[in-house]
Amino acid sequence: MSTIITKKQFNNHIYKTEIAGRPFSLEFGHVAELANAAAMVRYGETSVLVAVTASARPRDGIDFFPLSVDFEEKLYAVGRIPGSFMRREGQPSLPAVLASRVIDRSIRPLFPGDFRNDVVVTCTVMSVDRDCSPEAAAMVGVSACLAVSNIPWGGPIGCLEVGYVDGQIVMNPNQEQRHNSKLDLTVAATKEKVVMIEAGADQIPDDVMYDAIVKAHEEIKAQVDFINKIVAEIGKEKMTYDHADFDQELFDKIVEATMDEAKAAMDTDDKNVREERWNALIDHWHELFLEEYPDMDQYLDEITYKFQKKIVKAWLLQGHRVDGRQKNEIRPLSAEVGVLPRVHGSGLFTRGQTQVLSVATLNTLSACQKLDTIWEQEEKRYMHHYNFPSYSVGEARGARSVNRREKGHGALAERALDPVIPSVEDFPYAIRVVSEVVSSNGSTSQGSICGSTLALMDAGVPIKAPVAGISCGLIQDDDGSFTTFIDIQGVEDFHGEMDFKVAGTKDGITAIQMDIKNDGLSHAIIKEALAITGDARKAILDEIMLPCISAPRAEVSKYAPKMITMKIDPDKIREVIGKGGSVIQKITAESGAQIDIEDDGTIHIASPDAACCDIAKKMIDTIVFVPEVGMLYYGKVVRILNFGAFVELAPGKDGMVHISKLAERRVEKVEDVVHVGDMVWVKVTDIDEKGRVNLSLRDAQREIAAMEARDAKKHNN
Repeated sequence: MSTIITKKQFNNHIYKTEIAGRPFSLEFGHVAELANAAAMVRYGETSVLVAVTASARPRDGIDFFPLSVDFEEKLYAVGRIPGSFMRREGQPSLPAVLASRVIDRSIRPLFPGDFRNDVVVTCTVMSVDRDCSPEAAAMVGVSACLAVSNIPWGGPIGCLEVGYVDGQIVMNPNQEQRHNSKLDLTVAATKEKVVMIEAGADQIPDDVMYDAIVKAHEEIKAQVDFINKIVAEIGKEKMTYDHADFDQELFDKIVEATMDEAKAAMDTDDKNVREERWNALIDHWHELFLEEYPDMDQYLDEITYKFQKKIVKAWLLQGHRVDGRQKNEIRPLSAEVGVLPRVHGSGLFTRGQTQVLSVATLNTLSACQKLDTIWEQEEKRYMHHYNFPSYSVGEARGARSVNRREKGHGALAERALDPVIPSVEDFPYAIRVVSEVVSSNGSTSQGSICGSTLALMDAGVPIKAPVAGISCGLIQDDDGSFTTFIDIQGVEDFHGEMDFKVAGTKDGITAIQMDIKNDGLSHAIIKEALAITGDARKAILDEIMLPCISAPRAEVSKYAPKMITMKIDPDKIREVIGKGGSVIQKITAESGAQIDIEDDGTIHIASPDAACCDIAKKMIDTIVFVPEVGMLYYGKVVRILNFGAFVELAPGKDGMVHISKLAERRVEKVEDVVHVGDMVWVKVTDIDEKGRVNLSLRDAQREIAAMEARDAKKHNN
């Protein structure tokens, strides 16, 4: 019996357009056909497989929307084999985590508020064209897949990355433009509103940033139209789902019966007091309604959220904040430096009940982080890490591994400070800053930026300008009117509709991150948010941070390694390293210094003791010393032969003075002029093809005599 073969027929749908002048396509129906929707996204020669899936039933016992976004980087996409022992991809790199977070923050607000089915979004980067961003391609692909699928979602959205090159705003900059850009901005938006902003910038003026956001939104509208046409052709009917259970009747009764008590409980700037009062209020609810509603406890979290939001929203729309501040008033601030005695630099920044202790550590360039990713950057010199322990929010919970939120907040602070970090030529150190959140009541990421600026300055890092960070919140009324307010605390973040974080110097913005809970922001809201955060960060710098430490310390800490940078001929690197590293190991052992050598001949010598650095430098100078023809040297006579004397110019480096060049007169015997141990001036007359150095004592004396005569003549005149 012969085998029966049938050729697979694919129901392909390919849709093509252009984004920023480069070809973009979405192919549905060819791969991953069992997902709710999947597409092979191609942008130039960048290829990303996007698949979205949703569970058929909601997850039991949860009061949140369970969305997972995975941005998977495959090193085959850039023709590399992973550097790990297993030679396969491990946990996502930091850039992959950040890409996942950007996509998550863009799509999450557009899902129904009562949707409890698991949704998983997977973006697998399979091929990378350096001119075409895989993150931007993935975002558009995710939007198209969600819009086409049967998963309920309020999109579509579009996405663009924006650069600023030679004074011009550039959409989806190519590789060369990215290298020269002062701006790395990502904008996601529906046709009407902006849903996500993420930016790093080299002190970009606020008005330029606003213009870049607005122009990106205008360009994004074409992407939304493109996706809508696809939906009209192949879009699936959206699934019906079980709406999250909630007892509206019980909620209305609780609000009516205890509104005054709830307002009194919320009206404090102390988080612990608020929680204590609210727990007492819940006990009162039990007294009033538990008998009538015996299952009320299953709704308590959502009742609390909706009740508090109702109060906070009403207050904010009236210009009243839970802690009594005005909308443009920042919580009490404090800045301190040098709070830890033996670290290289430390800064403690306090804003209300939010407190961040940042610590700076300096090391040699060998401590730079090596990166094994699909992105171009292979090494990171400046690293910023953020830790959020449970005690910071008063919770009794054991320590866990670093989560995505901590990675994201650390990356945001790193992005905010990276533009002001001095170049490796000006400051040849690897730099790590760790921000420990010791108390949290909102805006810890921006507190870590302020604290880290203090720590860097305390460590003697010559940053180009100090950086401050601040957040802006938002409340919108049903009629479309809105109120923005500066420096949101925890309860305002939780119940508000926006956390618009902006960091920068006095001269411009260095980072932005925007989180929203509504369906997007108008241009007017964005413009106002940029205006009030700009004023706030300048005030924080002038009134709090700079009075604490006005400039970076003149010298690094005595506990930090001292650094000497020198340059040698690259051809001499082999001599400094030695066979099997024997020479450099000897230098390290004898001097006590740590030595890093770059391929261009740059050598960084580091040690806590400056004298050790000097010893290592002298040893290297000796190894690479090459006499120059025509130069004078003061050396020691180390050996005498019948035909001349050998003079040591540097340890291990000597030359020969022929007997004919010892003096102006005829010399019969070398010892008539010099003896072993004599210190003499000699001139290099020649270096032969074998590297042998020929010297002249006679020519050196002539030149010295001529110089003395010139000096005497000048003195007499």
